[in-house]
Amino acid sequence: MKNVLKKTVIGIQCWTGIDIRDVIKVLTFVSPRHYQKLKKDLKEFKKQGKNAKVVFPLGRLYPCYHDNKENAGIASGAYFWQDLYAARRIFLNNPKRHIDVGSLIPGFVAHVSCFRQIEVLDIRPLNTKIPNVIFQKCDIMDKKTLEAECTDSISSLHALEHFGLGRYGDPICYDGYLKGFENITYMLKHGGKFYFSVPLGNQRINFHAHRVFSLSYLLEMVTKDFTIDSFSFVNDEGRFFPEVEITPDLLENNCSCNNGCAIFELSKK
Repeated sequence: MKNVLKKTVIGIQCWTGIDIRDVIKVLTFVSPRHYQKLKKDLKEFKKQGKNAKVVFPLGRLYPCYHDNKENAGIASGAYFWQDLYAARRIFLNNPKRHIDVGSLIPGFVAHVSCFRQIEVLDIRPLNTKIPNVIFQKCDIMDKKTLEAECTDSISSLHALEHFGLGRYGDPICYDGYLKGFENITYMLKHGGKFYFSVPLGNQRINFHAHRVFSLSYLLEMVTKDFTIDSFSFVNDEGRFFPEVEITPDLLENNCSCNNGCAIFELSKK
């Protein structure tokens, strides 16, 4: 058995010209079918390389024989759709000032920063300087640090559900989400826009990850100080339903979601 393995290792080294670590990687992680394909492809590639205009030395082996079966990219799920949708709405509404609270930096914030300045508030630090992004470390549950009616546009996407659970270093506060919502309302001018999303489903707390909100409670929460310009949602399968009418059926079954995402565009009364 040792002789067979030794001959296999030597054989692979001969046709690849690379070190033993790559040989072990091929033997361990590449199926026999993919091994034969790798061997054939590399042989053809090296043959073509002899007549190449520019020669690239072969580096480490990096077999990727599953990527050709996948989609070109992931275009589904709550974060994908909410970030894209809210950024587009802000582009169309073109506010004088936009502040974000805790939304995804490489998603929503990056989208918005491509076409305008955005101010970001988060309880965690941001050590990277990003063009068009003004960052401030801030606890939105602490009203003393905030300015009243300071902006005509604000967003908080998939963030409020975490407030007060301690996940991101915030202090434990059972009603932290409500304090955050009230303080965001406090910061927004009358008539200003609030782009807001949270998990949608049977109401519960998955401590200390996040809360999930029922649609009926969300309506109760937002309609006190806001009119609903539009309601959209992403279902459990990651499908996006933009600007739907809130019917009794959707209210009763939370849009058939258990781990969905409710997305609101709101105007402050």
